[in-house]
Amino acid sequence: MKRVFLRCEENTYENYAAALTACGVEAVRSLDLTLAKDCDALLLPGGGDADPALYGQENRGSNPPDHDRDRDELALIGEFMAQGKPILGICRGHQMLNIALGGTLIQDLPDERHRHDAQTDTDRVHRVRSVHPLMIELYGENFVSNSSHHQAVDRLGEGLVPTCVSEDGVIEGIVHENGKVLGVQFHPERMAFALKREDADDGEPIFRWFTAML
Repeated sequence: MKRVFLRCEENTYENYAAALTACGVEAVRSLDLTLAKDCDALLLPGGGDADPALYGQENRGSNPPDHDRDRDELALIGEFMAQGKPILGICRGHQMLNIALGGTLIQDLPDERHRHDAQTDTDRVHRVRSVHPLMIELYGENFVSNSSHHQAVDRLGEGLVPTCVSEDGVIEGIVHENGKVLGVQFHPERMAFALKREDADDGEPIFRWFTAML
């Protein structure tokens, strides 16, 4: 069975593991980075904000960073890219891919439409426009995604191009020119398989695309 590494504590990030399992892939969840060397791909999950110093900025609305996680994920991105292995970045992971390749972030989006709805404790949803053949293949010209973030990709990192944008111009997806590295700002693991939503498009195609490369 093919294996995908997630840098996290064991038995956490269950939704990501469930999505990978549904695609016939094993999720290796560990803080031990030595286990990554035997894995076929890397998944960078959602989480807190990265240190803005990593992209040359002072704090302009970022939450306190986890420096250990920042360091580990940047190292993993470098290793997996050097080996030509697939990488999928989701929400924070999408942003970390951009940072790793020299890009920057918008540290605090003013539009509440992108943020988790604290009153209902659910992700908000909004329309997204595909601007790259890959996303058009997966979702057509337009689709509806969930949304739970306050930061976003700003200047793109080297080799990255946008795949989809929100109605207000936020970059919701990126792909590397090598065709093996994909980032999405939304959370496909929370709108796929057992967690499929009626008010958003299915997140399953993201995981099928990713695992098909293994």
